[in-house]
Amino acid sequence: MPTLKYLGHTCFTVTEGTDSVIFDPFLEGNPQAIVGPDDVDVVAVLPSHGHSDHIGDTVRIAKRCDALVIAPYELAVYCERQGCKTHPLHIGGGRDFPFGRVKLTMALHGSGIMEEEPPIYTGPPCGFILTMGGKTIYYAGDTGLFGDMKLIGDLNTIDLALLPIGDNFTMGIDDAVHAVKLIRPAKVVPMHYKTFDPIMVEPEEFAEKVAAQTSSECIVMEPGASIDI
Repeated sequence: MPTLKYLGHTCFTVTEGTDSVIFDPFLEGNPQAIVGPDDVDVVAVLPSHGHSDHIGDTVRIAKRCDALVIAPYELAVYCERQGCKTHPLHIGGGRDFPFGRVKLTMALHGSGIMEEEPPIYTGPPCGFILTMGGKTIYYAGDTGLFGDMKLIGDLNTIDLALLPIGDNFTMGIDDAVHAVKLIRPAKVVPMHYKTFDPIMVEPEEFAEKVAAQTSSECIVMEPGASIDI
């Protein structure tokens, strides 16, 4: 049974046996982070887009761990040029890896390395459907609500959905609750809130609305906490 660990903001690891993968490893400079980029050991890094609070420490972790970066094509090319091993995918495409299967979904957001001048375009943002240890996890990345979330729920039995709720840059609480209705996951964990001033929302409000309006179980996680999927 895979285990999910929350490392703050939108960073999670999923571990099954000796294999761990990490989503959006923003650790250095993350006020919520409870570990640093040198404290994780993974076989794959899954950055959803090029913004600094998501690509984060991807290159540093991938090179130190000799881990594979799995990302949209343009972002994968950027990471490859930084010396990483990569496997590019694109929206709607999937691939089997030794640790499990990864498929890219759409996400309504932007993507670019804004710290460079001029900014570096890193392709469209994405979400991930990760199948690992017999469980299916939907990591939405940074996104607004979109109707095709229903297709994600129709075409997959989602054991766990990781959804942003912070508003301003992504879905807010009410849109995220509607996303739960479309996806119909067994469990949902909120993310992308309280890290910065513009996204100061209360996850307990989201949990209460999920409980009242859906059949999914909402789990609010503190950085450092782990759950079995």
